[in-house]
Amino acid sequence: MVNKIKMLAAVLLLVAGLAGFYLLADKALVLRILAVMAGLVAAIAVLRTTPLGQQALSFVGDAVLEARKVVWPTRKETIQTTLVVFALVVVMAAFLAVVDIGFAYMVKSLMGRGA
Repeated sequence: MVNKIKMLAAVLLLVAGLAGFYLLADKALVLRILAVMAGLVAAIAVLRTTPLGQQALSFVGDAVLEARKVVWPTRKETIQTTLVVFALVVVMAAFLAVVDIGFAYMVKSLMGRGA
């Protein structure tokens, strides 16, 4: 029961931070962002005290660790892949146009409306 109350408190702190962002609409953007960050930090602090929160934060940490292992393509590889995709799209568009024209011709012939 205590853990559920802590989870609710964490959600309410996050909502309070987001509400602060909108309630401080006439203030500087830095102040509004600080309100959100304060709510987020407070929510995470409360969340760490619950078993479910610890599991969730551990999962997020593992996800960040795995994301750092990603090898991103170089600019050259990205351009080459993009060009291959564009070429394939053009080829498929031409193929589908020919198939569509062929089916339209066959349907007209079967319906007796051909020339």
